[in-house]
Amino acid sequence: MAYKRAFIPYDAYWSTPFCRWQGSFAHLHSMIFAAEICKGALRGRAIPTDTFDGLVLGITIPQKSSFYGAPWMAGMIGAPGITGPTISQACATSAKCVSAASEEIELGNNEAILVVTCDRTSNGPHIYYPNPMGVGGTGDKEDWVWDNFGYDPYAKNAMIETAENVAKEAGITKEEQDEVAYMRYSQYQDALKDGSAFLNRFMVVPIDVKDATGRKVIATVTGDEGVFPTTPDGLARLRTSLEGGTVTFGTQTFPADGNASLIITTQEKARELSRDKNVEIQVLSYAESRTKRGYMAKSIVPAAERALSRAGIGIKDVKAIKTHNPFAVNDVFFCREMGIKFEDMNNYGCSLVWGHPQGPTGARLIIELIEELVILGGGYGLFDGCAAGDTAAAVVLKVDIK
Repeated sequence: MAYKRAFIPYDAYWSTPFCRWQGSFAHLHSMIFAAEICKGALRGRAIPTDTFDGLVLGITIPQKSSFYGAPWMAGMIGAPGITGPTISQACATSAKCVSAASEEIELGNNEAILVVTCDRTSNGPHIYYPNPMGVGGTGDKEDWVWDNFGYDPYAKNAMIETAENVAKEAGITKEEQDEVAYMRYSQYQDALKDGSAFLNRFMVVPIDVKDATGRKVIATVTGDEGVFPTTPDGLARLRTSLEGGTVTFGTQTFPADGNASLIITTQEKARELSRDKNVEIQVLSYAESRTKRGYMAKSIVPAAERALSRAGIGIKDVKAIKTHNPFAVNDVFFCREMGIKFEDMNNYGCSLVWGHPQGPTGARLIIELIEELVILGGGYGLFDGCAAGDTAAAVVLKVDIK
């Protein structure tokens, strides 16, 4: 879909650091944690909660009482009079949340929507499904996070096998993947320069993490937690994860915990809420796609092409690109098909480097895309990322600076 009326106020977005699973955020309820972050972020930006007439929640991993979804989130942030959908679309959740909010603005149904995305891959739920027809009445069970990483019930394969399938079909080597992984790690080092100046443009830090009682501080998080030091020699020495494969520990992302949020509103309201009236951020289009079974990384190309077409531009018009890349294979394939160089995308790092909490991953990447475009003086930006079920979603933005 293409949009003409959906805008994001400058600085009306934020993200926590992302922490590797079983790290500092491992015991925090993802929705309660996100609500606390939102309250502080809104307070710091002097944006009252009665600004919003809608809320979209993105969450993919069940938490206690998450059945109540967006209405509960609205109540926790101090906006009990609003509601909206709760969206779970695997790794495409953030992009779909942006699309859902933009559509409501486009249709005139809402004036200002808060998009909240949150997940905790740590300690994911173990779910028991009653099955009275099972042997002896025994039910079915799954570990929500781990089992679904390991098996797609339709494609009959694990996530990593989709990367290997694309690598084999496209002739993508381990050496190419190592090159991309090291480049993305090096690009992330640019985000850490000058006291993490780039990250501090949007990241909520420091965060004091408290114990279960809520009284004792057990950790203070000042940045992404779990980023692995990467060198070309180190990558070259790593064994592949699957025998006979090409993907290693160093060329795939890791599960993480965190949250990210942004406001989508009308042009007039965006000007009112923006920290800098000279910066205008417009959501131009959204698209999603699906490829053949077991080839997830391939889906990112048609998603990007459709989103760019709906925005009325081509890849050569785009000044900045951010991708959710659970595997380095994704970026190699994307660059080949779109005719760009590895270094033409993912400046300041990406989810390959700092991890993947699922729901909020895309929101953080969209936020980073906005800030990169502001640094570059404006222009078109593309976010693109694959998702479970051999799918992908893409969003095109435009930043104008007067």
